[in-house]
This record gives sequence, C-alpha cells and structure tokens, in this order.
Amino acid sequence: MSVAIAIFVLAICLLGTPLFAVMAVSAILNYSQADIDLQAVIIEFNQLSTKPMLQTLPLFAFAGCLLGHSKAPQRLVRLSNALLGWLPGGLVMVCAAACALMTAFTGASGITIVALGGLLLPALLANGYEERFSLGLITSSGSIGLLFPPSLPVILYGVISETSIDALFRAGLLPGLLLVGVFCVYGAWWGTRNKLPRQAFTRKEVSAAFWEAKFELPLPIVVIGGIYGGLFAISSAAAVAAAYVLAVEVFVVREIKVRDIGRIARESAVLTGGILIILGMAMAVTNYMIDAEVPVRIFEFIREHISSRLAFLALLNVFLLIVGCMIDIYAATVLVVPLILPIAREFGVDPIHLGIIFLANLAIGYVTPPVGLNLFIATIRFKKPILQLYWAALPFVFLLLLALLLITYVPALSLCLLPG
Repeated sequence: MSVAIAIFVLAICLLGTPLFAVMAVSAILNYSQADIDLQAVIIEFNQLSTKPMLQTLPLFAFAGCLLGHSKAPQRLVRLSNALLGWLPGGLVMVCAAACALMTAFTGASGITIVALGGLLLPALLANGYEERFSLGLITSSGSIGLLFPPSLPVILYGVISETSIDALFRAGLLPGLLLVGVFCVYGAWWGTRNKLPRQAFTRKEVSAAFWEAKFELPLPIVVIGGIYGGLFAISSAAAVAAAYVLAVEVFVVREIKVRDIGRIARESAVLTGGILIILGMAMAVTNYMIDAEVPVRIFEFIREHISSRLAFLALLNVFLLIVGCMIDIYAATVLVVPLILPIAREFGVDPIHLGIIFLANLAIGYVTPPVGLNLFIATIRFKKPILQLYWAALPFVFLLLLALLLITYVPALSLCLLPG
C-alpha cells in the first residue's frame, strides 16, 4: 500500500465513512495499483459461500435477538439471584453470571448492558453497593461472556483462522470462567468488607425461579452440553438454538407475537449482513496484504527486535487491547487475525490458544478507556458522564488484565480440555 493510498484511506475513515466502504476502496485502489483485475475483489467476496460454518451466524443472531426481545433476561436475573444472592457479594455474582450468559447468546455486549442494566443497577444500589462500583461492574460484565458458546465472535474467529470452532469453544470454557470468577471473588471481598445485606436463601424462591425459567433453562444445557459432549457440531447447535427459542418465546410463553417475528428477523439479518459485508471486503484487503508479503515483513521487523516468545505475547496483548478499544470485535477479527496468525505461528503459539488470547483482549478492550465501546453505551444507558464511567470501570479492567496474564502465559488453561 502506497503512502498516498494510506493517507486517503485514513482520511475517509476520519470523515466517518462506513468500515466496509473503507475496506472496499482500499482493496480497489491497491488492486489497481498492483495491476490486478478488479474482478478479484468480487471473487474474494464470493468465497464466503465456501465457508460452511458461516451458516451459524444468522441462526445464533436470530436466537439472541429473540431472547433480547422477550422477558428471558428478567427470568435469568431472578434465578441467578435466588441461587447466589445469599453469598457475600452474591449480587455481584448474579450480575457477572447473568451478563456472561446474555452476552454469550447475543454475541454483543452492548445488547447486554441495554437489556440487563435497567434491572441490575437499581438492585445493586438498593442493596447498598456504591454507584461507582455498580456502574463499573455492569459496564465491565457486559463483555465477559464472549468466550462461551454460542458466541458469534468465537465462530467468526474460527472461520477466519480456519480452526475448529468446537475446539475453540472447549478452549474458551476455563478462561471464560476465570474472567467471571475474578469478578465473583472481588464481589465477595467487597460484600464482606462493607457488610452488605444478603438475600436469604429459600427453597421456595429457588423453586419459583426455576419454574419461571423452566423453558429457557434447557437451551444452554442442550447447546453447551451438546457441543462439549460431542453430541452435535456447532452448525447443528445453531439450528437447534434458533428453533427452540422461536418455539418457546412465540408459541409457549407467547411474549413475542407472530407479527413481530419479521421485525426481529430483520434486526438479526442486519447484524449478520453487516458482519458478512465487512468480512467479504476485509478478505479482499487481507489477501492483497498476504500477496504483498505484509505479514512476512512485519514478522521480520518483530524478529529483529524481539526474539522471546514471552516478549512477543506481551507486545501482542498491548496491540490487541488498543485494537479492541478502537475497533468493533467483528471488524477487528477479519482485519487483524490473518495478519497475526502467521506471526504467532512462527513464535510457536498454538492457533487455538491465540484465538482465546485474541478474544479475551478484545473483550477487555470493550471497557478500556478512553474509547472502549461499552463505556459509551453505558453512558447513554445510565445517563452518566463518560469520565464517571472511566473511573468506575478502571478497577474491573485491572482485574480483567490480571486474568488476561494467566490466559496468555498459561496455555494449559486453554488447551487442557482439547482431546488428544
């Protein structure tokens, strides 16, 4: 890419041009400069049809949108509170668990903050938690479920990197639990130190909460259990999840009207279509970069200055945190993964482990000041100044960074559940 093209692409980015258009312009200009037939751009886009796992994206997106438009989030919060509310800092555990599950199924942390924020913030404040602590908790919890099935970013990483999606979901289980666990431990410490009230554990409330959520409970059991148990592939899990959620929310609990299915389907189609357009254009740009030996040049530059695998991983984390707080996770995946994958392979980093590192970094980037996306969503949702959200999120970002160090430098955490 010439300096003139790079400056032009940067300029249209700053003018607010949509990302897919920026990448399309970049691909066309670079292909023209290299005297490559522009039909190659369309051919690259058409190659999406050869990636069978992409069929899971619209199915899981549709299931997530259906859940978001129902009262399933309220039932999820009640059940979590009935089970965990009696523990020290139990409401923090409720918040972390509920947000993680919601994000896993919607694939978008912003939806989680919007859907659950109005339920969780008043509950935290009513139970004696400080406003700053509560805001930071909800804002940060919105992205910690990205490693759990059926998370869309995991599927997209598997498609781009051509690694097993089933293996990625297995690898993400323990790191995902670690991200949730650090919040739970911090919440227990906070609740004990401040002597906050706990909800009494009663079998009656637990039974009532289970009964109320009886139709949603089989969904994570079937999907997650089916994937980890090897009963069916991720593509089958997507179809099962979409069909089950549609049947339950429309025909059983009847919280979604038949006439609303089209609107919700359109909403999920817009989400999926945006991902696919970005993916197609990014493939054209990425393949040009590979033809131009950009990854090789980057690797040679890194090898001249860094010889240690540990130092490379540290530099990679810093780079990905910056990417994560500035670029949407879907765009970052299609743009960055093809560049870092061959470099990481040269340093002996397993592609599955790299995927968990990559996704964990981008999850943390959502809440990293100054431009983490969740911070801006939270400031709109809770009508609070952005600086207040910065300070509220910092302690939780620090906790997530500690967990990230373990995920990065203890590969067994990600790889121990893989067969063989």
